[in-house]
Amino acid sequence: MRYDILIRGGAVVTPEGLRSTDVAIAEGAIVAVGPELAGAAGEELDARGLCVLPGLIDAHVHFNEPGRTAWEGWATGSAALAAGGGTVCLEMPLNASPPTLDAASFALKRAAAEAASRADFALWGGLVPGDLDRLDELAACGAVGFKAFMSNSGIADFPAADDLTLYEGMARAARLGRVVAVHAESDVLTAALAARAVAEGRLGARDYLASRPVIAELEAIGRAILFAAETGCALHIVHVSSGRGVALVAEARARGVDVSCETCPHYLALDAEDLARIGAAAKCAPPLRDGPTRAELWARLLAGEVDLVASDHSPAPAELKAETPAGFFGVWGGIAGAQSTLALLLSEGYHGRGLGLPAIARLTAGRVAERFRLSRKGQVAIGHDADLALVDLGARWILAREDLRDRHRLSPYVGRALHGRVVRTIRRGQTIFLGGTVAEGAGGQLVCPEV
Repeated sequence: MRYDILIRGGAVVTPEGLRSTDVAIAEGAIVAVGPELAGAAGEELDARGLCVLPGLIDAHVHFNEPGRTAWEGWATGSAALAAGGGTVCLEMPLNASPPTLDAASFALKRAAAEAASRADFALWGGLVPGDLDRLDELAACGAVGFKAFMSNSGIADFPAADDLTLYEGMARAARLGRVVAVHAESDVLTAALAARAVAEGRLGARDYLASRPVIAELEAIGRAILFAAETGCALHIVHVSSGRGVALVAEARARGVDVSCETCPHYLALDAEDLARIGAAAKCAPPLRDGPTRAELWARLLAGEVDLVASDHSPAPAELKAETPAGFFGVWGGIAGAQSTLALLLSEGYHGRGLGLPAIARLTAGRVAERFRLSRKGQVAIGHDADLALVDLGARWILAREDLRDRHRLSPYVGRALHGRVVRTIRRGQTIFLGGTVAEGAGGQLVCPEV
């Protein structure tokens, strides 16, 4: 046999555990996995001492192009993803301008991504008030699903879905065979609490935290689950910040509701005290929670109740991260983290809490591909795309700002000690990151769900 690439002697992560084995790649796919594979290759990679994980699939990024490339962009966003072991992203319909709400805007975003993205990509469409026939257009284009906000999105051209829009949109999505993803926070609660705090001059970081309590998340999750159960829609709750929120999802799933959830590295690695210390770079919605809430979230994740971990990479220029007359309430809420997901899970999970490598692979790749029906992605297995992250599990390092590849490099993790580092990232057999350097050019392709 002759292969394009032979990766020799790595510790390959499978759902069953680790195997010291070789991986052979031809025409962008994995064609053989086994010890001491016979045959020649155009390139042989010595992976002894390294862990071979499936390439990370980030189900929740905002790369903001076209229209707000000054905030991020496909070139810089995908470079950050690649540097963190990522080979695929699912990009959200906002904060691009225009947002991805119909076939025309989908085509614009696809063209921007094909021109600049190192990573393969799937595109979310938007579920907003208006003509639901646009969902049919988006599905025909290959949208992976539809994203809705149950609270103010912060972007004027992507309004929140009222209850009727959400309910009818879920019914349409069920007929189209697409997932609906929701930002689940009660706008009634959060808007009123925020308005009261601003009116009373309580404008600090802790005041912001108090304006978005866990109950706002729980109320919205419960309402979304009720709609999904009624319509038969596949529901995905994004960026769940609390163990109680995960519990609602797990209980509904046990009743037969088709519902999944993600959490984010920032809810696992940071808490409310970190927000007070770090400031604007750590502002997000839902916000960081207190220590006990973070601990309960970890307990639910370790128990296998969290489906996946996604970055919710949502950067903005420095001027939008500065306080306004509304104080901390006026700061853009979004954390830049696409590059750090895997390193944080290795540091906080594998080394810190005994989270197994098969579980990390499932949270960052296997379950993502399964949930969103990306059948060739997510596993180091014959017939799958050769999407791989080669990791030095023993590496200890400090994240420096100059290590970052996103546009503005405003990360809450700068200066953090990490344990485990991505050495090489391979997308469909092509190295897109190696030893601190991201490959030039693009090469990313649209990935569509199998329906």
